[in-house]
Amino acid sequence: MRAVVQRVSRASVEVEGRTVGAIGPGLMVLLGVSQQDGPEQAAWLAKKIAGLRIFPDDNEKLNLSVSDTAGEVLVVSQFTLWGDCAKGRRPSFVRAAGGEAAEPLYRAFVAELEGLGLKTATGVFGAMMEVSLVNSGPVTLLVDTEKRF
Repeated sequence: MRAVVQRVSRASVEVEGRTVGAIGPGLMVLLGVSQQDGPEQAAWLAKKIAGLRIFPDDNEKLNLSVSDTAGEVLVVSQFTLWGDCAKGRRPSFVRAAGGEAAEPLYRAFVAELEGLGLKTATGVFGAMMEVSLVNSGPVTLLVDTEKRF
């Protein structure tokens, strides 16, 4: 799994002009699932993201996690995170999991975050979505389970 994690003041996602998910301060997570991913990767990634110390403490040091700050998490599926741009001009998405395999892992990731006590919101899996956010900091990180497993 790959995730683009952004610390946000607020974020929302719309489908067909209707807001389907919105959060206040917390994290915006764009999540991509590969063909090699399974429940173990979903659990590890959720714990990793929930514990990332990327929020400032009273001394403005990045010492607090989204869990510590009672922040929210907006999770949006994004298969294009597995796009390979090494050859040619059109990205290859052969490593991205198909929807049938990816959706249960996407839902497992969200469930893991909720199990850790985080309030979550989501987009609509597989839909064309419009994502809005205010990146706070800015703080943006890439987290990849391939670096762990």
